[in-house]
Amino acid sequence: MHPRAREFEQRAHEAFGIDVDVHEFPEGTKTAADAAEAIGCDIAQIASGIVLSADDDLVVVVTSGANRVTFGKLAALLDVPESSVSMADADDIKETLGWSIGGVPPFCHETDVPVFLDETLTEFEEVWAAAGTPEAVFPIAPDALQELAGARVADVAE
Repeated sequence: MHPRAREFEQRAHEAFGIDVDVHEFPEGTKTAADAAEAIGCDIAQIASGIVLSADDDLVVVVTSGANRVTFGKLAALLDVPESSVSMADADDIKETLGWSIGGVPPFCHETDVPVFLDETLTEFEEVWAAAGTPEAVFPIAPDALQELAGARVADVAE
């Protein structure tokens, strides 16, 4: 197992007392479509961790792989100008969250940041989220993801 995926497993166990079931796919799960194909699930079950900057603060939006985040909806939820919402800088993500783009899990971040959960993910019994690398994912029930991430369920999709 990749050291970063193992680190995520350990951090989840230490922080929450849970054992995550990490699956690694050497061909990669960089896109939601890649992940869904590798796992054998619907693209809508991929819980993509998108990191945005809103008014110079990082925000994690865990969205369905079938959806795109709407900056305007996120801005309204955060009560910031839409013009202040953008994709976060890769270096800021690594420094603040401790994870790199493509492998940002929904929880176990270095720094507490707001986390939003795409409401469409709650329609499934199980979703698949990043586990520390672009090749590693884990299954989780959306309600457990919400609880562990301290996420706010919201309409964030186009």
